[in-house]
Amino acid sequence: MIPKEYNLEGKVAIVTGGGRGIGKAIALVFAEAGVDVVVAARTVEQIEGTAKEIRGLGQRAIAVPTDVTKADQVENMVKKAISEFGKIDILVNDAGTGQAKPVVPLPGVKLHGWEAVRDPNTPMSEEEWHLIMNTNLTSIFLCTRAVGPYMIEQRRGKVINISSVNADMGLPYHISYNTSKAGVNMFTRCLALEWAPFNINVNAIGPGDYPTPLTAKMHNDPKRVEELLHFIPLGRVGDVRDLGLLAVYLASDASNYMTGQTIYLDGGELALSPC
Repeated sequence: MIPKEYNLEGKVAIVTGGGRGIGKAIALVFAEAGVDVVVAARTVEQIEGTAKEIRGLGQRAIAVPTDVTKADQVENMVKKAISEFGKIDILVNDAGTGQAKPVVPLPGVKLHGWEAVRDPNTPMSEEEWHLIMNTNLTSIFLCTRAVGPYMIEQRRGKVINISSVNADMGLPYHISYNTSKAGVNMFTRCLALEWAPFNINVNAIGPGDYPTPLTAKMHNDPKRVEELLHFIPLGRVGDVRDLGLLAVYLASDASNYMTGQTIYLDGGELALSPC
């Protein structure tokens, strides 16, 4: 018998980045747990596919094409959620992107992870920097700002931000991505304090290495996977379903006393890291 605190039946969630990868996995596990889901991302075909799978699991779902870096589109997403379901109990901020690139060229030097850099002689542009910051961090600000008034009015809610083990690691060529994820962790802590008086929990999940469309190039290279596994004590990469199961806990009453935390689901990677 499952404790009643884990029951999510009748809850409504918005999941950004829900068309594929981690966001899709979380949306589908939510549906298994009885959650109705608003699936948001830029790619219409992907989010419609996720929504169809959710309805196949017996839950209601709508697909809302949204560029989460645009305030007007985020506001529209939230209004559609309220119009369709009448409330928002859970917000999962999963939308993200990344790129391996040096700040300036590093002639004659190949640091750890150089294989992931498409062109090590081309410096990162302002546009590339802002794209990653806006997608990974500003989007969370926009989505929580849009959802906040509804959660505060109902005096309850769960916010789950998707961070990364990279938030606590220094890695060459990943300055923009790692900085954005470190920002997600601090955003989570600060917002948790602001919203605590309203019974709203704000936490983050920090995935380790998982096969997703964003990491496909690395995970399709046996040599790089073998090297990667040396840094994961459990000796394997993760299954995105595991992230969905953790999200269910953070979305449920079982986690009502947890807020402002980043939980790393990484097979022990950070425990091994000297960082």
